[in-house]
Amino acid sequence: MIIDSHCHAGKGDGLTGPWDTDASLGKYMRRAGQAGITHTVLFAAFHSDYSVANRAVAQIVARHPNRLYEEFGFVGIKVHRHDGRITREICVAAAAYDLPVLYDVMGEVSIVTLLAQEYPHVVFIIPHLGSFGDDWAAQAAFIDQLARFPNIYTDTSGVRRFDLLEEAVQRAGASKILFGSDGPWLHPGVELAKVRLLGLSAAEEALILAGNFLRVVAGVRAQPAWTTHAMQLPRRPPPSLLASRRALDPWLAGEPTVE
Repeated sequence: MIIDSHCHAGKGDGLTGPWDTDASLGKYMRRAGQAGITHTVLFAAFHSDYSVANRAVAQIVARHPNRLYEEFGFVGIKVHRHDGRITREICVAAAAYDLPVLYDVMGEVSIVTLLAQEYPHVVFIIPHLGSFGDDWAAQAAFIDQLARFPNIYTDTSGVRRFDLLEEAVQRAGASKILFGSDGPWLHPGVELAKVRLLGLSAAEEALILAGNFLRVVAGVRAQPAWTTHAMQLPRRPPPSLLASRRALDPWLAGEPTVE
């Protein structure tokens, strides 16, 4: 069994680039089949309304029920910093349902330490070794976090610096890494070849290609388990505190104050 844990599907509603326009699976399915990939995890292309996009993904999965996994069926939560930063509400929901969270930090790896420490019982998958944009410094820093925190995982999709991928396996272990292609835009066979070239034992390679994904989704719940920790949603800070945060955080500096 080989599971591609990172593939997009369906139509976006933007025209910025392929990522928010169209993620057709025709070529991907043929290429994946030729490469020996047996199952694929799907999530939507970029969209302004993910309730619409996820329903479309669910319809795609319904046509291939033995071939595709999908996040609409509560296999996991996908968050991308392009759409918005991860929130405590997302983490609390993930904890309640034992859902893994795939969060693309877009190189902002400092948040990973906070997530790992605040939600130690939630599995966070940080794709691309922390940066699809090939930010070497971010990826190198993330490997430290991957090795340090037991609930932090990554995937192989779009990692171009092979030495860093090797270092991640050596330092964090094969049990912390999932195979992913970032299809349909990247060739799944090419992405799979990177894993093969790591020269791992059969047992280690099997973990990356399927075992790790199956393990992190094994405990997913159909009904939430609202623990005391999970119920601790933060109250909105007072406007004065929000204002001070904006002064310190350049990402918030341009946001309007809402009271």
